Amino acid sequence: MTPVFALFAREWRVARRIGGGASVGAVFFLILVAIMPFAIGPDLNLLARLGPAILWIAALLATLLGLDRLFQADHDDGSLDVMINGPLPLELVALIKCAAHWTTSALPLIVVSPVFGLMLGMAPQPLALVVATLAAGTPALTMIGAIGAALTVSLRRGGLLMAVLVLPLTIPVLIFGVAAASAASGGATPFLTPFLMLCAISLFAIAAAPFAAAAALRHVRE
Repeated sequence: MTPVFALFAREWRVARRIGGGASVGAVFFLILVAIMPFAIGPDLNLLARLGPAILWIAALLATLLGLDRLFQADHDDGSLDVMINGPLPLELVALIKCAAHWTTSALPLIVVSPVFGLMLGMAPQPLALVVATLAAGTPALTMIGAIGAALTVSLRRGGLLMAVLVLPLTIPVLIFGVAAASAASGGATPFLTPFLMLCAISLFAIAAAPFAAAAALRHVRE
């Protein structure tokens, strides 16, 4: 397992430098949450009802921040060729890179999301369940984004194209995430059903996305 841990440590350091970083993602998350009351109004009850959707949309956009450079730096300096021909399967390499990106971008957002939820007037118990939905759903966002990053790795300034490719695929995650979060805030639907669907989507993405990303990277290399 030494090559796996070594690659994860390397990718974690690279992700902190060029992948947006925890601080940039948290600031971006804060800006998105802070400007919502200016658009919606100062009604705390309305903000509390819309809080789960606001947090999920902000988390979606902040998680995708920097994903276009997930494989870009390795492609530019030739490291991607070494990874393709290295001892580790390319699918495992893609999974490790996604794990490093998730820990440096999405995980800090999950940690600070309770603070931002309190800014929207959400109660503590619904807010805790919203944080659980973010923890269950953000891995799927990262894995889906990795597919778009692999498809656009050879393109300069491919961030916009990656967003066009990835955002439609994240709609099911957003639907079940907001449904579970809204149920936690007193919505009509039960919490457990959309939450389990969200977990299932994340597990399926973790299992399937590395193979899709690896196939895209091999196609680009050819």
